[in-house]
Amino acid sequence: MESLPITPDFRLDGRRALVTGAGRGIGLACAAALAQAGAQVTLAARSLDEIEAGAQAICAAGGKAEALRLDVSDVTGTAAALDAVAPFHVLLNNAGTNRPKPVTEVTEDDYDAVLGLNLRAAFFVAQSVARRMIDTNVHGSIIHMGSQMGHVGGLRRSLYCASKWGLEGLNKAMALDLAPHGIRSNTIAPTFIETPMTRPFFEDKIFLASVLEKIKLGRIGTVQDLMGAVVFLASDASALMTGTSLVVDGGWTAD
Repeated sequence: MESLPITPDFRLDGRRALVTGAGRGIGLACAAALAQAGAQVTLAARSLDEIEAGAQAICAAGGKAEALRLDVSDVTGTAAALDAVAPFHVLLNNAGTNRPKPVTEVTEDDYDAVLGLNLRAAFFVAQSVARRMIDTNVHGSIIHMGSQMGHVGGLRRSLYCASKWGLEGLNKAMALDLAPHGIRSNTIAPTFIETPMTRPFFEDKIFLASVLEKIKLGRIGTVQDLMGAVVFLASDASALMTGTSLVVDGGWTAD
């Protein structure tokens, strides 16, 4: 009888994962997903109370997690903090922000805040993690939390689109640089996901209707919709994927 191929493993036992912006919403859910797959997860954010609570919840559920207070906008401090701990096998570059405004009303402060966190900080966090991977011969997976807005445009989203389109370009170039070291780089590009940060926007019924009109599956995304995606990209199940984007948008970008 012919032997059948074995499905690649989705488990992450024995691997260390770093999740930035892990205090709530997408970051916390993805940290939980990685822990449920067996990874030892480090939750990082500026708010220590939130990430400590998240780490405790993961541990109470049988996972392995710890909190690391990290201001990713502080490039020097972040690099020092990451150099002081064991190297990671997985990075979820998730910290981000948004300031929706018409392009004519965007200020320099808005620009610096959105591009500074969504692109500049993401670049240097990934650089620090990748350097440690290379120095210790760790083969791993870097995952950037992008957006469908890194593939299309959007009203009042000039800064957000600029940052997420930039992240897609960074991802492709990073994948080329890191491939010889056995390190993969990919993005996840979600549609609108209901989180504590986005929920107030959906109270505007006109805005909600405009969003649902474009999401072909007819509903706002949940954090659970991204949990499988992050485990897939972190695991050996996606071993041949690098430099690309996993678009989880309910069909938004299909037309």
